[in-house]
Amino acid sequence: MPEKKKPLTARKNIDRRMTKPQPSKTAKAPEAARTVAPGAAAAPLHDGPRQLGNFDAAIKLFHARRLKEARDLFQQAVAGPERDVANRARMHIAMCDRRLQQTTVSLRSAEDYYNYGVALINSRNVAEACTHLEKALEIAPASDHIHYALALAQALGGHFAQAHDNLKRAIELEPRNRLIARQDADFAPLANQPPFDALIYPEKKGW
Repeated sequence: MPEKKKPLTARKNIDRRMTKPQPSKTAKAPEAARTVAPGAAAAPLHDGPRQLGNFDAAIKLFHARRLKEARDLFQQAVAGPERDVANRARMHIAMCDRRLQQTTVSLRSAEDYYNYGVALINSRNVAEACTHLEKALEIAPASDHIHYALALAQALGGHFAQAHDNLKRAIELEPRNRLIARQDADFAPLANQPPFDALIYPEKKGW
């Protein structure tokens, strides 16, 4: 039986499928190359994470009112490759500058230094708090509430002898400060330890 020939049109379709150029494995290389930002390969890989780390650390210092230290780290964050982080760092540098200027201008009276010192205690920046409260005492040495706040800052900073002296003076100037110290959670760890126990609970001597 003679072999049946396939239609000519079918052979043409088969020929076209067989002769169609196959895509090269390297055909997508130019497209991949276009996804790389110009100059990105020249930047060290650690610059981005380091920039973000500097910014995050600066934010913590900023909220703790350690403005000078925060400004230095924000300045370092400006130099990194991430534009959004750099822009936010510039904004915070401007805020630091304004607040530093306001602090210098507005802290004139003993109460100004006292209020700022208390704010620093609340943020647990006790070293700077002591500095401002000592300045307040220079202006108003007979203010019992300033002695009390300074005693608290010194106690939190581990300067127990100075803290005892200032708390003692605060109680001498205003006896109610003894009751306040008894109820103060920040003095609680020291209330039953000498010499604070005798100062805060003098009635216990006869027990």
